[in-house]
Amino acid sequence: MRACASIADLARQLFLLLALVSFTALAADESRITHAEIVEGEGGYVLNADIELDLNSRLTDAVTRGVALFFVAEVIIERPRWYWMNEVVAERELNYRISYHAITRSYRLSIGSLHQSFDSLDSALLTMQRIRNWQVAGLEDLTPGVSHEASLRFRLDTAQLPKPFQVTAIGSREWNVGTDWLRWTFLPGAATSR
Repeated sequence: MRACASIADLARQLFLLLALVSFTALAADESRITHAEIVEGEGGYVLNADIELDLNSRLTDAVTRGVALFFVAEVIIERPRWYWMNEVVAERELNYRISYHAITRSYRLSIGSLHQSFDSLDSALLTMQRIRNWQVAGLEDLTPGVSHEASLRFRLDTAQLPKPFQVTAIGSREWNVGTDWLRWTFLPGAATSR
């Protein structure tokens, strides 16, 4: 009887250890936005942000085998209203595409119509994770001196993957790479960061 109790205790401890290890692995793999700010720039308001994003081995393998990965940065700027829901004054997306070219053995990062080649996937990812001077609103869109709420997220856009990969991505954690929404309040005309 005593042996059964110790086996049950051992099984419980092993289960807790496995749960802790898998939770730590998930937490270590988590993507996040480390810095974000909206400041006044030339002709409007621009967003600067730093993102921590680690591609898992499945995504890295997919890129090196010729599958292009599409990422999207999404920002929403709202003006709070006391009498109704917040008014959305700006909503923008910035699309990225990372691909590998076997002939040149280089990785290509495309942002809109701009393209840049890199010798390594890490270099392309580092460039993609630093958003600088992205115009998200015109000067006339935001009211100076009035508090606005900004929301930002960065994610893998699985809808742009080839169809067989879209089916694989449904419900798979390995293909659901991205950050949670980061929300902060800022005052147009004043430099604030998060």
